Amino acid sequence: MFRRSSGMLFHISSLPGNFGIGSFGKQARDFADLLSNMGFSVWQVLPFGPADEFNSPYKCYSAFAGNPYFIDLEILADKNLLTSEELQENMRVDSPYLVDFSWLAKTRIDVLKKAFSRIDNNYIGKIKEFEKKNLHWLPDYALFMALKKRYNALVWQEWEDAEIRLYKEKAIELMKKELTDDILFWEFIQYEFFSQWFELKKYVNSLGIGIIGDMPIYVSDDSADVWSRGELFLLDKQGKQKKVAGVPPDYFSADGQLWGNPLYNWARMKKDDYLWWVKRIEQSLEIFDAVRIDHFRGFSSYWSVDAKSDTAKEGRWEKGPGMKLFNIVKRTFGNAPIIAEDLGDIDQEVRDFLWKTGFPGMNVMHFGFLGGENSSHLPHNYIQNSVSYTGTHDNNTTLGFLCEANDYIRDFALKYCRFNRSNSWSDGGFYSDSVRAVITTLWQSSSNLAIIPMQDLCGYGNDTKMNTPGVAKGNWAFRVTNDVLSSIDKEWISQLNKTYARDNKFLLIK
Repeated sequence: MFRRSSGMLFHISSLPGNFGIGSFGKQARDFADLLSNMGFSVWQVLPFGPADEFNSPYKCYSAFAGNPYFIDLEILADKNLLTSEELQENMRVDSPYLVDFSWLAKTRIDVLKKAFSRIDNNYIGKIKEFEKKNLHWLPDYALFMALKKRYNALVWQEWEDAEIRLYKEKAIELMKKELTDDILFWEFIQYEFFSQWFELKKYVNSLGIGIIGDMPIYVSDDSADVWSRGELFLLDKQGKQKKVAGVPPDYFSADGQLWGNPLYNWARMKKDDYLWWVKRIEQSLEIFDAVRIDHFRGFSSYWSVDAKSDTAKEGRWEKGPGMKLFNIVKRTFGNAPIIAEDLGDIDQEVRDFLWKTGFPGMNVMHFGFLGGENSSHLPHNYIQNSVSYTGTHDNNTTLGFLCEANDYIRDFALKYCRFNRSNSWSDGGFYSDSVRAVITTLWQSSSNLAIIPMQDLCGYGNDTKMNTPGVAKGNWAFRVTNDVLSSIDKEWISQLNKTYARDNKFLLIK
């Protein structure tokens, strides 16, 4: 699917900037320039959805909507929707290495409301055109967010009006009339989000860089999708979950991971040829050049846990839709540029399913060092049709991994990567010899696409991890500054891309 190339895993939120979080503004364009200068041709991001109270992009209020925090305030000012004084008021420069989620939660929607108050009829017309193109999700999402404000941010299952809570048509139509202005505000946010994103994507693509997006397989229980399309999920008559998603005990957690997302009613979805999924994939392929689907094995079989269970250990495997869904995807989108996240508890049935789809799977070097010489995650076992990483957003950084590994695993990893033992393996930073040895080994592999997180290019330790699976708080906050980006050894990574023929411009092989 991909020609031989390389990329970086770096979320929008981690970009530099003066407003508490990375955005779609100038800093994103500057970063794209940097990628191009270093010989990268892929920028991989995390999911774009409006995150929950724990700021997880994998548990959002919508499977289709975008995160309001990524809207660039300076672009709004250029449109005369914000004043220079309001920009100054919303600057947050005292924590440049972390996303200031608590401050954003208190301030960002208010400043977007100020921008909204200044739109004219011409702008409203553009929003309405945007709405027409997105009728399958936008009106329900905008109403859902307006209702969350009305009901003091409670999860929708706790809304006091049963007719609204259970999405009864007459009650919903009355509420749409009552909350017209609030609904338009939330549609304004989505219009601005996608308008800014497509302008940024156009620029990034002009540099020969493709963008890989990320799609969580599940949606949040507290989401517009589950509230408005409850028949597509395993819910009881009161909208409560019967079964929830997770994974059995694994490398990350001895009790497994109890994600808590509602499971799909695959039998119901089959009746309309999985239309909801087709629409979701269609949107992802429009806003990204390729998309990684998280927990892809869940389409083959998924871990089902009773909603009342305390841990994921008590679950069991259930059959997913398999090729019944993806035959429709292939008929609709052809050779769709989809990456299958096939990590975790993988059996032969899942391997056969992935082979039938033809999608590239994933390799993670850190897992290879844990699995011994025969591990499929070691670079000498990689196939060309794959996407390979030192680690992902769920892994430790490479330096952190080496520091926390036992002596046997660390020695194996360093020997495998031909690390010069006269140097100190524990030295971090932009010129870390041990991290460079790992990256170089990945670049030498036959995998068509090799990707590293920003943290590894910087040689950072475990204090910069993006996420610790199974832990709700303290994640997703990693950021860099302009000084960090200017300190990267660009010549080293550029030469590495040239040496191992990974300096090609982005091009999907049909």
